[in-house]
Amino acid sequence: MQKFMSAAAAAGALLPLPSSAQTDGQAPTAARDRLPEVIVTARRRAEYARAVPAALSVVSGDLLDQSYTVNTQALTTLIPSLNYSSANPRNTALTIRGLGSSVVAVSQSNDGLEPGVGFYVDQVYHARPATAAFDFADIAQVEELRGPQGTLFGKNTTAGALNITSRAPTFTNERFAELSYGDFDFVQARAWVSGPITDTIAFRLSGVATRRDGVLENVRTGRDANLLGTQAVRGQLLFKPVDTFQMRLIGDFTNFQAFCCTQGFVRVGTSQRAAARQFGGPAGLAAQFRYAPPSIDIYDRRIEIDGPLGVDTNEGGLSAITDWDVGFGTITSVTAWRFWNWDAENDRDYTGLPIQLSQHIPSRQDQHSQELRLASNGEDRLSYVVGLYGFSQRITGRPISIYGPAAARYLIGTATGTGAGATAVPANLLDGYGQDGRTDFRTLSLAAFGEVNWRIVDAITLTGGLRYTHEDKDGYYATYTYGGPALTGTAAQRTALLNAQLGVLRGQSYAADDKDGSLSGRGNVAWQVTDAVLGYASYARGFKSGGINMSGLPLDAANQPALNAAVVRPERNTTYEVGLKTRLFDGRVSVNIDGFYTEVRDFQATIVDTGPTQTAALRGYLSNIPEVTVEGIEADVAALIVPGLTARASVAYADGEYSDYPAGPCPLELQTAATAACDLTGRRLASLPRIAVTAGLDYERAVGSGAVFAHVDTASRSGFNGDPALSRFTYIDGYNLTNANIGYRFASGIEVAGFARNLFDADYLQNVTVQAGNSGLILGTPSDPRVIGGTVRFRR
Repeated sequence: MQKFMSAAAAAGALLPLPSSAQTDGQAPTAARDRLPEVIVTARRRAEYARAVPAALSVVSGDLLDQSYTVNTQALTTLIPSLNYSSANPRNTALTIRGLGSSVVAVSQSNDGLEPGVGFYVDQVYHARPATAAFDFADIAQVEELRGPQGTLFGKNTTAGALNITSRAPTFTNERFAELSYGDFDFVQARAWVSGPITDTIAFRLSGVATRRDGVLENVRTGRDANLLGTQAVRGQLLFKPVDTFQMRLIGDFTNFQAFCCTQGFVRVGTSQRAAARQFGGPAGLAAQFRYAPPSIDIYDRRIEIDGPLGVDTNEGGLSAITDWDVGFGTITSVTAWRFWNWDAENDRDYTGLPIQLSQHIPSRQDQHSQELRLASNGEDRLSYVVGLYGFSQRITGRPISIYGPAAARYLIGTATGTGAGATAVPANLLDGYGQDGRTDFRTLSLAAFGEVNWRIVDAITLTGGLRYTHEDKDGYYATYTYGGPALTGTAAQRTALLNAQLGVLRGQSYAADDKDGSLSGRGNVAWQVTDAVLGYASYARGFKSGGINMSGLPLDAANQPALNAAVVRPERNTTYEVGLKTRLFDGRVSVNIDGFYTEVRDFQATIVDTGPTQTAALRGYLSNIPEVTVEGIEADVAALIVPGLTARASVAYADGEYSDYPAGPCPLELQTAATAACDLTGRRLASLPRIAVTAGLDYERAVGSGAVFAHVDTASRSGFNGDPALSRFTYIDGYNLTNANIGYRFASGIEVAGFARNLFDADYLQNVTVQAGNSGLILGTPSDPRVIGGTVRFRR
């Protein structure tokens, strides 16, 4: 349980603090015979985590450093209710309790879909889930807040939020440097420096760079794939002329550039389509092309990719956070601009066959946001936070696809039509046939929010919060097709061949807009049973505005874009929660437990059209699932076993299902030549492990003039289905991942350590994909193999 691992870093000098906390925002120094306190800002004021009547997990900066956690994916080893899936940085999905972004690896991530999990860094909302894939450096604390977050946070999010706080500039000198080296030529360097410039201005400069060779052997080119190549830098200035006023200026830039990201052969599934249209079997596509994957064991990590591969993406921004104590309250202003650039190319057929030669969608996103809050000071019976929020973004893209000489046979077959009306398909019908175009998506969001806490008696506090959000969205999508051979034959034959081409790629042009407003909020009652026991119950109603399909529309029976699918309805989340927080045995043990029930109506998800008109693109588009429910129990325990030895464990049990989904995508095994939809009502929610467990140990003991230290963390997840259609061929088995390190800290401030990532070399799938064309070829990204290495650190 990370929330009780160590004291949180500064929560902001001007935020109202618990009466016993130090004035610099740090938790008071804990005695060696009790667990340290943790300060959080989950309710936009600094307070002890044990006093917040809500389900949350906290990972301190010390634990992040000790566990070598530098990105969001690695956080899942420390937080069981958080799930992360990423086939590449653009197609990144964050979920909490199974709810949030829904991204299918084979589809383009849909720019018109808002994430259900809010991703905040230094109080600034990041609109695109892709930015959560980047490394971060010099982090003070990560808070995972579960359930709707709208009455206190700027952007409304229905599933929860990750609230990340970087370490602030200090008026005392601080230096840190770290260099790690391990297997696969893994090299990671981290450093930061902070200190005063004048009596009123302090600075901080932080950076991280990571390199690692590829872990997938591409037998076609001899070049290993899925390398790591990231770097990030952040610069800060803190201006504090008086105790009642401060301004923090932050600029950051992060880049990911590597020969990445692709997948390998997992298995072959079967459908009810014609034998010649399936990957396996004596008459199947593999046999027709005399093709065999380089390995049928994904954990051999051998692939065959004949197309271009590469990722070049970056993001960054500027922000200003101003706090002004006006006596009765603190006024906070958060002003920010951020950008995100994306370009990546991939071989989307994931084989050595020249089916698709190129697929990528260069994109650019810019966002501007302004938040203004007023939070009451002190510990009066009535406390409050009120605020206004404005947000705008624009995303432009260029979807590009080009097919090759094997595409016609693989995706269409040798003939189109049946019987006497059949027309032979030339083998080169799709050679050079492609798509180009432009997309433009814009959002304007305005909101007013507030929350009031009323301590009606010393032990009982009532909380009520409301938010009104207005969203205005506009989307434009236009693509055209080009290339391919000249069509020959009779007029009827040319028409048949043209329709066959269009069945693979058809240009679309449409514009859509959506405007809506909604009131959401929450209520909470907290009972401080004793100084060491807090009980609470809450109700929350979350709202996520409607979306616009920005990856093209599904086709109707006439092979035309289904314009009625351009806009999806808003998503509404209702969550009930009860919980208990305890601190026992004079602060040596803490136990927290909560139970929840969530009902989501018109759940927004990216799904894939598996109907008879889809052959090559497996087009991903937005849709509403009528109702999804998730219920579960979460618990975490931390214990100071003896001075210097701390243990923690967390468990999350979640039972999620499509409680109303009569027209969902069909699993592969039920697909026929005429299949369009299947009833998934009552089936388990995709991408949600029923049980997730994390645990860890930290040990430190003085030896000589320094200290020996050791750290172990382990995470287990039960199996789940990795695809929304819930095919039995896309099931991901449960797994365990364990990391560890051990080292010695010299009195001079130098540390040396050995580390192991994936200590037991566990094999598991990170994600799965159904190959374009519904052939039955199932692909996936295997776990990274074990990496053992060493680290040298210096801190002062």
